[in-house]
Amino acid sequence: MHDPLAYTYRVFRSEADGCFVASTLEFPSLSCLGDTQDEALHGMVDVVREALEILEGEGRKAPLPMGSRRYSGHLSLRIPPEEHRRVAMEAAEAGVSINQLVAARI
Repeated sequence: MHDPLAYTYRVFRSEADGCFVASTLEFPSLSCLGDTQDEALHGMVDVVREALEILEGEGRKAPLPMGSRRYSGHLSLRIPPEEHRRVAMEAAEAGVSINQLVAARI
């Protein structure tokens, strides 16, 4: 079972709900509310721990934590030809490759 603390958490204040909301990128359908940031975050870690236990008990795979995932550094992108032309022209004007221009923008 993955360590619940290895997942990517986010906590924000919801004015509409009048409380803090915690969520995690790897389990987008789960969230936890709390009166404080710490309460929401600790509650969310518990929710993820329970989700991991359920998935393990059912013999299902849990999502890998974002920090454990391997990335090649290669990104393929499909854009309309007009946009490709515009980016190529902008890169040429800047004296850089399209890849360098796009990487700098990201």
